[in-house]
Amino acid sequence: MTMKQSTRRLTAALCVAALGLMAGGAAWAQKTPLLVYTALETDAMKLYKDAFEKANPDIEVKWVRDSTGIVTAKLLAEKANPQADVVAGLAASSLALLQQEGMLLPYEPKGFKDLNPAYSDTARPPAWVGMDVWAATICFNRVEAQKLGLPKPESWKDLAKPVYKGTISMPHPASSGTGYLDVSSWLQNMGDAEGWKYMDALHQNIAQYVHSGSKPCKQAGAGEFPIGISFEFRAHQVKKSGAPVDLIFPKEGLGWDIEATSIMKTSKKTEQAKRFADWMASKEANQITSTWWAVVAYPGVASKLEGIPDNYEKLLAKNDINWAAKNRERILAEWSKRYEGKAEPK
Repeated sequence: MTMKQSTRRLTAALCVAALGLMAGGAAWAQKTPLLVYTALETDAMKLYKDAFEKANPDIEVKWVRDSTGIVTAKLLAEKANPQADVVAGLAASSLALLQQEGMLLPYEPKGFKDLNPAYSDTARPPAWVGMDVWAATICFNRVEAQKLGLPKPESWKDLAKPVYKGTISMPHPASSGTGYLDVSSWLQNMGDAEGWKYMDALHQNIAQYVHSGSKPCKQAGAGEFPIGISFEFRAHQVKKSGAPVDLIFPKEGLGWDIEATSIMKTSKKTEQAKRFADWMASKEANQITSTWWAVVAYPGVASKLEGIPDNYEKLLAKNDINWAAKNRERILAEWSKRYEGKAEPK
């Protein structure tokens, strides 16, 4: 082979390699990033992302994750210049508030008719579509309680008894969706005057208001405080880990909310956002959700979870999600005025 022929072959090989790199770069460039604000538990985020991207290889999910109250405040603060394309795994009461502010794009995803309509927005097309229900659950450390001579509570009103002074942790309602569903439920079901009277009494027994719905149950499991007001997903996980906790479902009924998905009206990636909403409403996504949640939007998919009673859905208290959204600012201002002194430092 002559030097000239060798040079030609080398040049041809370099051209082929360059074309390959360009093709690879083009394929990479075609992968559209989708910014999704979420309050999903970190345990769940990877499974949703991996499964969605496998079904939609041209889209990359970029999560921005924080607790419900923080995500809600962030979205409202960004109203003039929204950043998110989609919101997923956020409380329906927060999404209803965003809808009242005109920030959401109503959309009925593919397969919506297969879902339980009770767990999505009643408008058609819906502004938000439910994924699962989560509800209040008390984690009770029986070992620590025995040391302190504490009886096992059966009701919300039991927790206001003086015997529990300084033994309870609870989520802060401005930071945590779980904290807000508790407060909203007490006010809705006890009435405004009795609800605040109850929380005044409960406050005497609170050791700390923490900025996470999961943390009170983790604290109870670790024995930091014998009683933690939390929710069933984390309660189930803590119990499953072997912690000496009993799960208590107060007999007056459980405050609850819905994790849901919405598209932001200002997204410039509406086609990709709709595909994400379609997938989150799918049976596959609901099967992932059922790993942790006792009530999911797709009927017949939920599985039995240890410690969660079979009649769990019937224990849910009366809840007007639109009322919770409309009254959120007023409720949080009053709550902070009364109880902020015991809030965990941020």
